[in-house]
Amino acid sequence: MHSMHEDSKIRNRPETSGATLHRASRYDLHTSLMGLGVNGRNSRMVVEMAKIKPGDKVLDVGCGTGSLTLTAGNCAGVSSSACGIDASPEMIDVAREKANRSGCETFFEVGLIEKIAYPDATFDVVISRLVIHHLPDDLKRRGFTEIYRVLKPGGHFFLADFKPPANLFLIHVASAVFGHRMMMQSNVEAIPPMLRETGFVEVISGPTRSAFLAFVSGKKPTS
Repeated sequence: MHSMHEDSKIRNRPETSGATLHRASRYDLHTSLMGLGVNGRNSRMVVEMAKIKPGDKVLDVGCGTGSLTLTAGNCAGVSSSACGIDASPEMIDVAREKANRSGCETFFEVGLIEKIAYPDATFDVVISRLVIHHLPDDLKRRGFTEIYRVLKPGGHFFLADFKPPANLFLIHVASAVFGHRMMMQSNVEAIPPMLRETGFVEVISGPTRSAFLAFVSGKKPTS
């Protein structure tokens, strides 16, 4: 899932020091098997835990092929908007095709977590799934600063990322699907202090209903 290939879209991708995934069709196949597809059990869980409600304006950072973004858009309803950004033009192309088929008011753009192209205080909720472990620590901090900037006062950030399973069988399954290095390099426990340094309050972390994922969330103060 980390393999890259040379074509014009990939050569024109924005420059970033974080990892960028390609081969969207293979990515979609693997993630759908894990319940990460549009309205899949994992996507619904993340949207529920992020407390997205009708009318919210939502940004999905590192949206991949858009499955979580579209699930969030379905939850937020017609009076809202859901947007997804990703560094991979190929992923964004697939996400746009999904949005066109679904008829959902969801927007996708090529973009970077460290340089989010939206004005200050735009979103009620920012979400991110299986993205942060791809980033070096300095890029995480820059990304969290950007997320804080685009959140409205009182808005909140929710991320879900790998938690290496305790069960040996599940470790083998996750390693086969996602890659052992990618799964084991995740360090969710290091994220809460970074969010607090950025200015987030009410920072909490913990397990999810998934054996593979933990979560971290924080809120932008109202004043």
